[in-house]
Amino acid sequence: MGYIAHVAGGTDGEDGWRLHPLEEHLACVSSLAACLSVDIGEDWARLAGLWHDLGKYAPQFQSMIRRESGYDPEELFVPGPRNHSTAGAIHAIDTLGPAGRALAYLIAGHHAGLPDWDGASNPAAALNTRLQDRSHLDALPRSEIAPDILNPGIRPAGTIPGGAAGAHLWLRMLFSCLVDADFLDTEAFMAPQQAALRTHEVLDTALLQRFESYMRARFKSVNPTPVNRVRADVLRQCHEKASLPPGLFSLTVPTGGGKTLASMAFALHHAQAHDKRRIIYAIPFTSIIEQTAGIYREFFGDAVIEHHSHLDPERQSIQSRLATENWAAPIVVTTNVQLFESLFAARTSRCRKLHNLVNSVIVLDEAQTLPPELLQPCLDVLNLLAKHYGVSIVLCTATQPALRDVASFGRALRGLENVREIIDAPQTLFDELRRVRVHLPADFQAREDWDAIAAKVGAGRTALAIVNTRKDCRELWQRLRSSEHGAVHLSASMCGAHRAQRIDQIRRRLHEGVPTRVVSTQLIEAGVDVDFPVVWRALAGLDSIAQAAGRCNREGRLKDAEGKSIDGQVHVFVPPKPAPSGLLRQAEQATVSLMSGEERPDPLAPATFERYFRQFYLNGVNSWDKHTIHELLTRDAGALAIQFRTAAERFRFIDADDSLPILVWWDDSRSLIGKLEKEGPERWLMRKLQRYSVNLPRRDVIRLQETGEVREIRPGIFAQDVDTLYDAEIGVVMENCTPIVF
Repeated sequence: MGYIAHVAGGTDGEDGWRLHPLEEHLACVSSLAACLSVDIGEDWARLAGLWHDLGKYAPQFQSMIRRESGYDPEELFVPGPRNHSTAGAIHAIDTLGPAGRALAYLIAGHHAGLPDWDGASNPAAALNTRLQDRSHLDALPRSEIAPDILNPGIRPAGTIPGGAAGAHLWLRMLFSCLVDADFLDTEAFMAPQQAALRTHEVLDTALLQRFESYMRARFKSVNPTPVNRVRADVLRQCHEKASLPPGLFSLTVPTGGGKTLASMAFALHHAQAHDKRRIIYAIPFTSIIEQTAGIYREFFGDAVIEHHSHLDPERQSIQSRLATENWAAPIVVTTNVQLFESLFAARTSRCRKLHNLVNSVIVLDEAQTLPPELLQPCLDVLNLLAKHYGVSIVLCTATQPALRDVASFGRALRGLENVREIIDAPQTLFDELRRVRVHLPADFQAREDWDAIAAKVGAGRTALAIVNTRKDCRELWQRLRSSEHGAVHLSASMCGAHRAQRIDQIRRRLHEGVPTRVVSTQLIEAGVDVDFPVVWRALAGLDSIAQAAGRCNREGRLKDAEGKSIDGQVHVFVPPKPAPSGLLRQAEQATVSLMSGEERPDPLAPATFERYFRQFYLNGVNSWDKHTIHELLTRDAGALAIQFRTAAERFRFIDADDSLPILVWWDDSRSLIGKLEKEGPERWLMRKLQRYSVNLPRRDVIRLQETGEVREIRPGIFAQDVDTLYDAEIGVVMENCTPIVF
């Protein structure tokens, strides 16, 4: 009967069984992995594919798959190890010597994920431990395995891109090729109908033409205001600079300057000029990702896929859902969390997409939001992508100078290399787009109470107030709600679906001229497209104040009684309590330090931002690599001894240990939660429920569980259990809650 890789069918009796020959599977995965790794290392990927399932030749595995699949339930049980990935890893080292260790990581981890070389926390799972157990290889019937599988005569050559410091990324790239090829070939056999729905599209000229047509129509229909003239000039410069050689770029444009469309214009023209395959647009917060993807979908249609935690499955086609698994699409809109945690991941599902970053354009929106304590590994991997994998990277920011001047940040930060600014004169651009006036407190130590702040905010017919925590948001909103025109609350105490509806409501009210006072946490600063005549901002980092200013007079349409253009007004106030401890508090202190002199610098000038970030980084950041990611990945990389698993566990943009999500009752979520409790988690259901989750401090979730307001409906999954926990105006209602941002 031959050796089997997979068994499918069986529903139509004996004739319904389909057997996937092991030799055929190895050959197909080898060929496909080589195709996916053309710019990474074809011979390495070819061998990885050829040897990844060698362990399936073992009698123990063949006995198990025949018996447990139901194909031959009478198959004799053969005792012994059932692990089928270790054999190929050992064979790689036997065949290639020390260089085979590279393939050993890929083969040993192609199901469980990339292992540590000598993981202290779990020595049994470490690669060096697994390689010592030769029983996996000794169990193979070598005489029955085709010679061109065991010894194909391939000796991979060449150097590791980036040397020892780049070994971890190179191995992840090869790992990505292997696991994607393995999955695709297995899917083609096990689920051919699903496999037929996959698309593997890349950028083409038609997408650029659609974008250009959209932009021509857009600029014909808008008023030739000063703001729109500046946006048109930004767009022109992005088009002109797109022919520059690939590498690292910065796009420094003030908030409201049209970065979303201008950066895409640069990416499209640059991709056409240099034959790039796809565009990855990474955004810091899920609160604006759907807005951005919606803008792009207007002219790109189904060429755009979204990949983020709050994605509603009802907005996905089967093809787009499949494409999120490996980013095989022309344009991917995702989050910084997805992008960077994938670049440092060990899990197969996270790593699978990485080979599709090669020869692409990555746009990092709001680049200043990269976590300072992970900044060094982030910059290191961006340099590697640009230098060795044909990736052009565009850092979009309104505030932060490109992270290339090591001296300006004090400590030993290895900055980005050879960054080119797309805008000819950023300072001139800031001057031309100036449409607000920022009023700073006369005394940064004079704190105001919420009643006094509410009186100031409430004096205006339409205003936006931005505060630092959810608790502060509720305090101010409660005082304003009793006023004549009320107030609108916006914070991450509300689930994603609730927030999206609230933002739409705010936009409608502004468009209709209805008096609107909004109290929000800083989530509204992250590119949410709203336009207020007056903005009040609690004291914070200067970059946050600038982002708040971007929600004020955004279109430059404010006029006085005589029809003359006037500035919007941004008022910075000192709230009753300082920002929460940590980076937010340090950013606030950097602002106070910089702005406390007799001659205060212009708070929105690029030169001021450079001084601010220098102050913040020198005094507020203890380490650029708090979790020693660089050391784990590079210290012994010359000998290919890399701690993949530990580094992946430590590299987290968001510390999941401090918070837990709860599922809340909003719209139809209650029935979905009931389905989850009754039938268990399914992929589509969990993806849909993500839009109805709220993150809370872990200790608060435990307290809510003790009071019966939250119930653990499945292991590790918590859900609302009383009507009073979630309010239609402000989301989760908790007394004595722990202060939390957003």
